[in-house]
Amino acid sequence: MSPSPLSRRTVLGAAVPTALALSATPSWGRPNALPGGGDLGPNVLVFDPSTPDIQAKLDAVFAQQESAQFGTGRYALLFKPGTYHGLNAQLGFYTSIAGLGLSPDDTTINGDVTVDAGWFGGNATQNFWRSAENLALVPANGTNRWAVAQAAPFRRMHVRGGLNLSPTGYGWASGGYIADSRIDGQIGPYSQQQWYTRDSAIGSWLNGVWNMVFSGVEGAPAQSFPNPPYTTLDTTPVSREKPFLYLSGSEYRVFLPSLRTNARGVTWGNGTPRGTSLPLSRFYVAKPGVSAATLNQALTQGLHLLLTPGIYHVDRPIQVNRANTVVLGLGYATLVPDNGVTALKVADVDGVRLAGFLVDAGPVNSASLLEVGPSGAWRDHSANPTTVQDVFLRIGGAGPGKATTSMVVNNRHTIVDHTWVWRADHGEGVGWETNRADYGVVVNGSDVLATGLFVEHFNKYDVQWFGERGRTIFFQNEKAYDAPNQAAIQNGAVKGYAAYRVGEAVTTHEGWGLGSYCYYNVDPTIVQHHGFAAPNRPGVRFHDLLVVSLGGNGQYEHVINETGAATSGTSTVPSTVVSYP
Repeated sequence: MSPSPLSRRTVLGAAVPTALALSATPSWGRPNALPGGGDLGPNVLVFDPSTPDIQAKLDAVFAQQESAQFGTGRYALLFKPGTYHGLNAQLGFYTSIAGLGLSPDDTTINGDVTVDAGWFGGNATQNFWRSAENLALVPANGTNRWAVAQAAPFRRMHVRGGLNLSPTGYGWASGGYIADSRIDGQIGPYSQQQWYTRDSAIGSWLNGVWNMVFSGVEGAPAQSFPNPPYTTLDTTPVSREKPFLYLSGSEYRVFLPSLRTNARGVTWGNGTPRGTSLPLSRFYVAKPGVSAATLNQALTQGLHLLLTPGIYHVDRPIQVNRANTVVLGLGYATLVPDNGVTALKVADVDGVRLAGFLVDAGPVNSASLLEVGPSGAWRDHSANPTTVQDVFLRIGGAGPGKATTSMVVNNRHTIVDHTWVWRADHGEGVGWETNRADYGVVVNGSDVLATGLFVEHFNKYDVQWFGERGRTIFFQNEKAYDAPNQAAIQNGAVKGYAAYRVGEAVTTHEGWGLGSYCYYNVDPTIVQHHGFAAPNRPGVRFHDLLVVSLGGNGQYEHVINETGAATSGTSTVPSTVVSYP
């Protein structure tokens, strides 16, 4: 889409865990056994302080990736522990930068890790699919710029200065996510419409536009929604940080952070972080072109999966059947399901960790793209839940894609920590029926927690939640732009499908900081009855809800059920509900 004012959102430790060690024994003795470990491939660039021409190498990757929104390039930029001087790592699409220490402070860049929007005329609303992790930054001018939109996590970072979340010129911005990070100075969101910060420490926070949510953040502004629009929880009920690659001497290992309850602040502030680690030899290091059969053979042997940067076509589901299995992607490794299969399925087992990859729907409709647990899953995983972190799902954009439902969560106690589930509104293969996708996320399992849930543009419901005792902290949604007319979204007697629906049988559910926007640009006369639908009972509770009509392109009649004022005219002013019921 063009960057005109009517384009997208422009209105504005060290041991293997005992359970893991006993859960499966790799079949090293089999003649056809796959090896663990190995090199990380050509698209993982590893630097140390003595590496020559680091800046030139960073610039070369950026030149290729800056505007390659739907390209095939995938890169991970990894920095060994040490101190680096005078660098500016500009990040384009499908580019991850990370330190290889056990703590962010092990790897210090005297310089910047920059995301800006020059490629898109100063509009940052399409700065997707990139990340920064596990580094300390000393910004050249005192403030680092990180002007991102969805699917661009800032994790386990230490900024010894400030952080500016807007593009140069303070153009449109629609992000974003920070976790397990320490920002010594001020965070300035400026034009950012919404943001979620979890389990971090910040010097101060400057302002808010529509929806700024904090949980477990030292230094966060006080609860004050809707003016200023701050939703602040003192702690995060349950969290477990994303696995990460690091160096122990010259050996690559993957660190697995421990589960925390009522979490607050960073995990790495005082000494060695809590958790365990695995040597790279326990991973099948996958390269693009490998078959799903080979990936499944590796998993059956008892290996974990490390997906190096690239695109992987799978003609059958990747089956994660063993407790405590890790599937970790580098540089936005991308799974494409062929012939309508589901890309990845998880069994009803403890402790699976899915992290750091993209699932891109194929042209033949998939019933689902990702299934966390089988239908009817019932086991208690409270002590060791599955985590889904920085796993992003896309239907269309890079080409025709279809999926009836993108993500299905059946396993109890699953933590979905930062996802963007997106039916594309621009790019290739985009149209009301061309990239048909009725449902974004369906939660059937009980006791599921979502922290940082971004789900957009589905033909029907974006989120449906049928499990008991579900909780969501921060939700960002846009209804599908391209509905051709009112009839196309009619839901029986109801005008439109809610962005977030809690099933009628649910007795307990809670959400904090949830927003839905409409931008019906094909037919601006479309009316959406409400953004949120839920049974009206005391155990189903919501805090700090908003709906917004972007420039009057469509309207909401209510916020949740029959509650909340209608949006009005072209003013792009949120209609809010502070507490429901």
